[in-house]
Amino acid sequence: MGASDSKLVFKQGIFKLSEGTTIPADDPYWKGFWELPESAEDVFSLFSPTDVRRTRDTSLPNLESLILSLTSRLFALRNLPAFPDPELAPERQALNCIRVLTRILPFLHEADNLEAWEEKFFWGARRKRKRNGQLKPVVLFDEAHPEEELKDEGVDDGEFEDAKPLAEELLDTLIDLLFFHGFTLPYNERTKSKVSYSIWSSGVGCNTPMSSSKELENNRTEVLKLLLAFASKSMYMPANVLPVKGVKAITYIVTCPDKQVVLSTLCSLLNSTLKYNPASWRLPYDHVVIGDPKQIYVATCLQLLLVLILYPIPDEGKGHSPKNYFRHFLGRLHRPQDFQFLVDGMTRILHQPLQVTSSYLPGSQKPLKWAPEMIMLFWETIQCNKRFRSFIVDTDRGHDFVILVLFYALEYRIDPTKQGIVRMCVFVLQTLSAEDNFGNGLNKKFERQETLPAAIKIDNFSGTYADFLISSIHTLITGSKGKLDAIYPALLAIINNIAAYLENLNSVTALKLLQLFSSMSSPSFLLANENNHILLTSLLESMNAIIEHKYDKNPRFVLAILKNRKRFEALRSFTLESGQEEIERLSQLRKDSADGSENTNSPLRSPRNSSMDSLRSPVSARTPSLSNVPEEDGSFAIGDDDSDDEEHEMQPTPSQSSPSNHNSRTPSVSSSVDDAVPLQLRGMSEKARGKMPVGQPSFSRVNSMTSMSSHTAAVSASAGGFAPSAQWIDSWLPSLPLHTILTLLSSTPNNTPPKTLPNTIDTSPPRIHLFEWSPLSLGWYESLLWSFIFSSEMAAQRGTAGIWNSTNVRLFKVEKEAARGPSLMKPMGAVDAVGSNLVQRIGSLTVRGGAEASKPAAGVVRDV
Repeated sequence: MGASDSKLVFKQGIFKLSEGTTIPADDPYWKGFWELPESAEDVFSLFSPTDVRRTRDTSLPNLESLILSLTSRLFALRNLPAFPDPELAPERQALNCIRVLTRILPFLHEADNLEAWEEKFFWGARRKRKRNGQLKPVVLFDEAHPEEELKDEGVDDGEFEDAKPLAEELLDTLIDLLFFHGFTLPYNERTKSKVSYSIWSSGVGCNTPMSSSKELENNRTEVLKLLLAFASKSMYMPANVLPVKGVKAITYIVTCPDKQVVLSTLCSLLNSTLKYNPASWRLPYDHVVIGDPKQIYVATCLQLLLVLILYPIPDEGKGHSPKNYFRHFLGRLHRPQDFQFLVDGMTRILHQPLQVTSSYLPGSQKPLKWAPEMIMLFWETIQCNKRFRSFIVDTDRGHDFVILVLFYALEYRIDPTKQGIVRMCVFVLQTLSAEDNFGNGLNKKFERQETLPAAIKIDNFSGTYADFLISSIHTLITGSKGKLDAIYPALLAIINNIAAYLENLNSVTALKLLQLFSSMSSPSFLLANENNHILLTSLLESMNAIIEHKYDKNPRFVLAILKNRKRFEALRSFTLESGQEEIERLSQLRKDSADGSENTNSPLRSPRNSSMDSLRSPVSARTPSLSNVPEEDGSFAIGDDDSDDEEHEMQPTPSQSSPSNHNSRTPSVSSSVDDAVPLQLRGMSEKARGKMPVGQPSFSRVNSMTSMSSHTAAVSASAGGFAPSAQWIDSWLPSLPLHTILTLLSSTPNNTPPKTLPNTIDTSPPRIHLFEWSPLSLGWYESLLWSFIFSSEMAAQRGTAGIWNSTNVRLFKVEKEAARGPSLMKPMGAVDAVGSNLVQRIGSLTVRGGAEASKPAAGVVRDV
């Protein structure tokens, strides 16, 4: 039978599924699903979403029989001693069973009305025919065939036995198939068992490389994709429900008690991901001509690895906390050579997009798409493995990761499709900053900054890694177009955590810190949101820490404080009336400027210059008030000025409650918990941290939802319609940490800083600002991961035959992108016409290779 004929027969068989006639479970018809398809492309293009839904909605018994037939055949093949044998037990049959199941599962997950059926069908008690009495391998019974039916059919009940739930047996079989000689491992005649839990690649837990091949890796990819399809039930729950409800398939895998299975799977996925070298010799523009199966294989390994180690097991009320063994054993790694392997693999992938931007042939190399997933793996590892965190922080390796993480944060800061990546990068930096040695290490001079890509390079920079980090944080706050307000607390927490260790801050860094203070102490910022004063408090605490702990090491910062004394002294006498008057004054100035009534020679000139003049003017003998220390113009709308000379001007900062005026394009993927990032905890001293409950880790996300603590967050979202009052101001203004700075100012009337810290200033121990995971923030984090997986699959399949394409995802929103016409990289010609002809012959199918214009609109994914 020719390829075209087999496609036609397969398509006709698909149509038969939904014709309304119940097909017997022992009908030879079912064999066509594992014998006819030639490739995964055949399955996904011929078994269309419409076909799957029609069968699901009109002929559920046939869909049940199809799933039972496929799983039964897969179990039989796995248990056949000859598998894989081209004649007796072809591997193509196993692959086709896997492909069809991968095609079907997402459409079962999306159907809310089938939730009870899915629970009973896949996870309910089951009976199956004993092997010695099994006449046909395609027959498999569960609760849909009660004992009375067996008796009616004349079947001896003794021929049946209790069996695992269908989902458990299928998951066990798939894990075994990942370590099956001749299928996913090379043949080994010396082993008696066909299943050998051998690590696929050298690295963690394995020093001896195993031979492999493109075929073996492709087979692993197929199995891994079915496991991802099983786990992808996550995509069809709201983000606020997912961490609480969980996914049974993932829970079953990560709670596997067999240590050998867990370690072999964990190390195989980890090593396969980190051994990949994108810099190996390749032809330029090869990604335009062909897809790269190796990249798809590595990306799939990384994605399943993250799904498993990130997963928080929901509390089922059984009185004990279940353990995620994949996360547990990742946290138990301790050998320096393993840590070095992790670092080398992670930096190799994260460096690749930086190298692509400097290629001599523009577009000749395609940047890897899984750098965000690699950042996520790095973050997970430093959260759950304290030894690895120390391995990074206690050496210069920490500097490399700081620069790499900042590159992605700054590169994507104004891209509405990448905001989740930026937020994740900020929390990675906060995780690192909680370590004492991290702050000390930042005092090293940053050499060769000029070699960095344009997105991160600072012109004429000269300073330490601390200077670079603080300048980058300043850019994220002032140049992100109002998109990062949810993580301002985390950005300020980073500065707070490192402040007590900073030395020799340069003048530019000192100016940027004072710019942030000037903006955050302005009336329009303080009165815009009931929690904005908490941000100001955080910034003041970091300034205090620099003064109290490193006064003599930071003369330029101290001088900047003294030169801006009027702003600090004015804040002490801040009132609701004076703040509102200043806001009205600025509003009138903007109105006059818009009407063209402002004279350029006026003493007021512009609000920004007015503010600068006021800050630089001689000190008044009387206590300054807001009337003579006006704030900068802009009402803290972020991104007013993205020019390179920002370091010489005071720049406005965004209000945490004010939406951006920037008209970005409509986001393609969003979430109802966009701002549900991890919660900031109040700063704790080392002594306080030592008194934390036993088992309460600093950053390590717990293995299950059972042990989620209930610390009160210092910063929470504000409800709309906030109206400031004098009583509200009185509730926080007296507690602003101004004492250290005001004492310094009062002891230095002539702006000449003393050589040593005045003895009237009391020092307090450094305070570490941590964050805490909540169920809602875990929902955000999981939605971020699954949006990566979804978009990666869409990109790999060119938007036509992805596993989750055209399904009703609920974890995030997917908008459609208009079909594109021909381009230089995707011309349309005679071959496309032939493809279209074939499509019409088979029956309005979507076959890759057909005319581009005939493709369905591709989904565009925006992380959250």
